[in-house]
Order: sequence, then structure tokens, then C-alpha cells
Amino acid sequence: MRSSTASALIYALIFAATGVSLPYAGLWFEGQGLSGSEISVILAAPMLARAFTGPLVAVWADSFQLRRTAISWLALIAAVAYGACALVDGFALWLVLWFVAATAAASLIPLSDALTLKLARRDGFVFSVPRGVGSVAFIVANVTMGVLLRSGDVDQIVLWVVLASVLLAAAALLAPAEPVQENDAVEAGPRLAGLGYLMSERRFMTVVVAISLIQASHAFYYGFSSIIWRAEGISTRDVGLLWGFSVVVEVALMWGVEPWRRRLGVGPIPVLILGAGAAIIRWLALAMEPPLAWLWPLQALHALSFAAVYLAAMQLIERLAPIDKATAAQMIYSSLSAGLLIGLATVVSGPLYDLYGPGGYLAMSGLAALGLGLVITVRRRVAVS
Repeated sequence: MRSSTASALIYALIFAATGVSLPYAGLWFEGQGLSGSEISVILAAPMLARAFTGPLVAVWADSFQLRRTAISWLALIAAVAYGACALVDGFALWLVLWFVAATAAASLIPLSDALTLKLARRDGFVFSVPRGVGSVAFIVANVTMGVLLRSGDVDQIVLWVVLASVLLAAAALLAPAEPVQENDAVEAGPRLAGLGYLMSERRFMTVVVAISLIQASHAFYYGFSSIIWRAEGISTRDVGLLWGFSVVVEVALMWGVEPWRRRLGVGPIPVLILGAGAAIIRWLALAMEPPLAWLWPLQALHALSFAAVYLAAMQLIERLAPIDKATAAQMIYSSLSAGLLIGLATVVSGPLYDLYGPGGYLAMSGLAALGLGLVITVRRRVAVS
């Protein structure tokens, strides 16, 4: 199988699972009788711990000879833990199982990014193309689940995620046998030292924190937008379509605008500034409880608030981190952007939703503004294009 095709298949299955777990996990837990605060604790726990679990998973993943091996094992672990959630009852058990499942699932993206970036350099394809296939799978998954949920059976959410994770565990083994290291596997000590080097590199960490603040501003949206829209009388079908539409424009950016941007030589810093500004506008508008007609253009801003910021992050991380520390760099970024910072934002989001409903989006606009401010202050010190 061609390397670009194998990467596209991996991303497709990762996001087939994420396209259901991300927008609908809150609905599943709500269906089990949990409050907004309880839901936010369960969703946030693995994110908060990712500052520790992410680097540990990176060290563990680099202990294998091939990059694909860790991806396959993590997908299998996620499948088992997600499936167990449907077989038990009680907040404590769900907290533990979701922690295991979400920790494993979240590690799949940075490991796949590290693999695909290396294959793209080697084989000459554009990273955003297979990554865009994942976004298409996200659309299909969340729109399909939105239609299926019209029957009211929320257990379909867990069943879908388990099946996609099992298929991913098998598909990962079809990826090229790309070695983790050019020579023999490096011992744990040097791998930990590599993490320490990156975490002490001021320019790298400043950029990662700035990007992570912008991404963390999506926490309230991820956790409670589906619940808010349902409460406003929007059907589950339209909720799925809204999520799907946001990713349609994301794919358009990845497949159309991103290659054009690179050909023109537009650097990642202007893209980050644009993405942060879009996030601020998006969250301020959603806090005003706009009608369905206005939700569509606001969802289109996802192409900037998330996708453009993500692609700029990949370009910056690839250039600021040494090639032998690619896995560690991706895991540090993931630990903050999809871990500690968004975890803290998610913990806050539950009480914000219980107290203020859609008004919780206002706090997210503040996070995006902080990220924007940091990007502006650091832009002169990031001499990459």
C-alpha cells in the first residue's frame, strides 16, 4: 500500500471514531443521568493528565522499532476501554474507563502526525491531503450518527467508536514499516532527555503554549454545543449537519487553500493570528444564542479557528524541533493543546454551562485572545516562513 494511502486510511479511522466521540460523548453521559459538572470532570480528566501521560506515551511509543506498532496497540486499548463503558454503571467506573480510552485515543493523532510528516518528506506528498481524508471521515461519522440518534438509542455512540477503533488497530499494521529511529531504538534515558531539551527550548515552548491556548478555547464548544443546540430545539440531524459542515470547510482549507498558501510562501504566524481572531469572533457570537440560520456561517469559521491553526502548528513544530525528536515534539504539543490547557478549560466549562448556559462561550473568547496576544509578542522571534 502506498504511504499516502496508508496514512489516509489511518486518519480516516481515527476521525471516524473522533467524529462520534467528540460531539456526542456529552450526550451519551447525559443519557446515563449525569449532570454538566459530572460530564465535564469525566471529559477533562484525561486531558488534564495528558501533560504527564502524553510524554510517557511518547517515550513508550519510541521504544518500538516501527512507528505503526504503537498506533495499533493504542487503538486496541481504546476499543476495549470504550466498550467497557457500555458494560458498567456509575460515575467512578466511567471516569476510570473513559480516562484510559481517551488517553489512548488522544495519543493516536500526534503519533500519526509524526509518521505522516516523515513519510510526506520521504515520498513527496502533501501532509494536508491524507489529513484531509480524516476530516472527511469526521464529517461522515458525525452526520451519520446524528441521523442514527433520531431513534434515541445513545448506546450507538459507544458501539460506533469501538468498531472504528478495532478497525484502526488492524489498519495501522498496513502502514509502511517506518522505523522510529534511523538506527537502533534509543534507550529510555536519552528519549527522556530529548523531552527535557524541547521543554527547556524557550522559542519552541512559547509557540506551543500560544497555539494551545487558541485550541483550548474550543473546549466549551466540544463539550456542550450539541447539548445547547438540542435544548434550543435543533434536531439531532441538524446538530450532526452543523458539525459536519464545520469540517467540510476544514477540508476545503486543507485541500485547496493550504497548498496555495505554501506556494505563495505565506508563513504560519499570520495564519495563527487570523485563526485566533476567528476564534474570538466565533465564541462571542455563539454566546449570543444565534438562530440556526446564523450557526452555519459561524461553523464555517472552524476552518480558521481550528484547521488553519492546526496546520500552522504542524509547520512550526516540524521546523522548530530536531528531526530525531519529532515524536516528543508532537506529544508535548498534544499534551498542552489537547491535554492540560483544554482539560482545564473543559473543567471550567461544566460549571459555566450549569450557571450561564451559552454564556460560557465568553470565557472561551478570552482564552483565544490570550493566545492571540502571545502569538503577537513572539512573532518576531520565530524566524520561519
